[in-house]
Amino acid sequence: MTWQLYIGDSDIEVFLKENVFAIDATTIDLCLSTFYWAIFRQTKGGIKLHLQLNLKTAIPEFIYISTASVHEVHILDMIQFEENSFYVMDRGYVDYKRLYKIHIRNAFFITRAKSNMDCRTTERFPVDRSNGIIYDHIVVLNNFYPARDYPDKLRRIKFYDKEKKKMFIFLTNNFHLKATEIAKLFKERWKIELFFKWIKQHLKIKSFWGQSENAVKTQVWIAVSVYVLIAIAKKRFMLKQTLYEIIQILSISIFERVPINELFKQTQKQYVKEQKDKQLNIFE
Repeated sequence: MTWQLYIGDSDIEVFLKENVFAIDATTIDLCLSTFYWAIFRQTKGGIKLHLQLNLKTAIPEFIYISTASVHEVHILDMIQFEENSFYVMDRGYVDYKRLYKIHIRNAFFITRAKSNMDCRTTERFPVDRSNGIIYDHIVVLNNFYPARDYPDKLRRIKFYDKEKKKMFIFLTNNFHLKATEIAKLFKERWKIELFFKWIKQHLKIKSFWGQSENAVKTQVWIAVSVYVLIAIAKKRFMLKQTLYEIIQILSISIFERVPINELFKQTQKQYVKEQKDKQLNIFE
């Protein structure tokens, strides 16, 4: 598997032996009159790329393509959760029944609490406010249906991000990590957003050659496959170039009868398009 090539390359701030995944989705807009099957809104079409990304390796491990009208939370029913692994999600995935399924499979979730969450505190942990932790509580849900769907205790952490000057309330079923470590793990979620931006910027998934559902999905799968193949080549041949540079060099050398490892031995800057100052980087 591709992720095995990148074991030991983790740049996550929190040291964990267990896997850490981010789950999110991105919408790709389509013209409804052309892509009639991609129903989103009355006058707008689109597809949604659902993704589970290994945050230690930046390699996707689960992908599902749906119409944009499908809500992200339903994808939790399709994912096989690994014991002791961490799953980081935004609050759009807060569904207590689905979160409890993660819990009973002995996996951990980290997400943001919804503003209308109704709960009562059963225990309070001491906190150091200089680290941005406002409170660290154990809570149980109050209302009948949420309490029925998630009958166990939860951990609720309020954190102030000094850089963004923004308050966050995290919800997790992990009671062993420090509150600051929970906040740091959630911060790692930005890598999945970076992944979406990278493939949209460098791979062709914003305009499509075919109009059928199969044609669109095939093109997206090809783009993701290219990303994974480039990631494999970078690691196996110990290439120093960025993924963007590797793609550029291969695209102009695709018909040359030269082994890949030989192709990258010499500097190929003349083949690489000038990059913008704010270039998105993965693996760097």
